[in-house]
Amino acid sequence: MTEHYKAMTVAGSDSSGGAGMQADLKTFQELGVYGMTALTSIVTMDPYHNWAHSITTLGADLLQKQLDTIVAGIGIDAMKTGMLGSPAIIRTTAAVIEKHHLKNVVIDPVMVCKGAEEELQPELQPENTEAIRELLIPKALITTPNLYEAAKLAATPRITNVDQMKEAAAKLVALGAAYALVKGGSRLPDTDQAIDVLYDGKNFEIVASEKINTSNIHGAGCTYAAAITAELAKGKPVAQAVKTAKAFVTAGIRESFSLNQYTGPTDHSAYKRQLIGR
Repeated sequence: MTEHYKAMTVAGSDSSGGAGMQADLKTFQELGVYGMTALTSIVTMDPYHNWAHSITTLGADLLQKQLDTIVAGIGIDAMKTGMLGSPAIIRTTAAVIEKHHLKNVVIDPVMVCKGAEEELQPELQPENTEAIRELLIPKALITTPNLYEAAKLAATPRITNVDQMKEAAAKLVALGAAYALVKGGSRLPDTDQAIDVLYDGKNFEIVASEKINTSNIHGAGCTYAAAITAELAKGKPVAQAVKTAKAFVTAGIRESFSLNQYTGPTDHSAYKRQLIGR
């Protein structure tokens, strides 16, 4: 009998299908893991006003019912968080992790909607950063911030090089995460590689791949974190899960495509096609 690994994502719904829980579920499926969703918000885009993003945050009571359904009613092997939307939702999520002693917890601290440079956008809510830092980072087996998110959580200046990535990763582990993966990706300047830094409290590891010249990277961060979650659900060690996830998201970016003049997602089926050679 085939063993069915199960993973949960606590995240927003991206109506365009490229990021959020849609990206998470596609990733789980491609990596052989049964995915379940606890929705925190719904993100829509306005095609009449330059694809402007609008976020509708759901209530913490509704989130609690979803979490009860999944965690108490079914059970999970791993989980990830994405866009959470409010301190109440963060508190609810943290309480469930603590109550059920959940172990393979991936905290992807989404702070802004992608689609433009993060520095040009406001945080979803500044108080969310503090709540994530205090309530969720200490419960993380691994946290997976991008450069902007890492700087906010670690309270450092803008990150522009590998040494600063290491500094932020060390601060995140000091806050309680067992591992920190600071994702530089294509945004790190002056390199022809997409570089991430993994830190386990003792050693730093550079996780690098080719830098792919494309703007179609919508949902890449969600996909990366979801792939780590899927591999953890299957019992893989953290470092191995990160390396598989890096290969998964790199394949997806390599085969990414345009949806319209505003956005283009990663191709979640690219990794599997690459493995079977077509």
